Amino acid sequence: MSFTTAIKSVLTQYVGFSGRARRSEYWWFVLFSFLVNAVASILDSALFDATPGRPGIFGIIVGLALFLPGLAVAVRRLHDTDRSGWWILIALIPLVGAIVLLVFMVGDSKPGQNRFGANPKEQAVAAPGFA
Repeated sequence: MSFTTAIKSVLTQYVGFSGRARRSEYWWFVLFSFLVNAVASILDSALFDATPGRPGIFGIIVGLALFLPGLAVAVRRLHDTDRSGWWILIALIPLVGAIVLLVFMVGDSKPGQNRFGANPKEQAVAAPGFA
């Protein structure tokens, strides 16, 4: 899945918590979020003299705009590894929770269909002319 395809997929399913998301879809969106937040931070510091500990207006807008799509793609990514979306709450445990969640997100898809739907990786391979 390419960068633009992943971003379009996440933003069109911005409140879609059902189904599965491939690793590439999730990590391309993480990169996109990082880049957009970096641009917002630069704009805030240049235009509004924001400090690193206090986000400016652009940082707040970007944070609010990307919160639900990020949450939805994270839940779909957990579904792809055959875990409930509620596992995202493990990130609330300091340090250990973030490490466990990172391991879950890096893991490969469970092959075949699971309780959350068909494997998107296998669907992409089966579709003729899809790269």
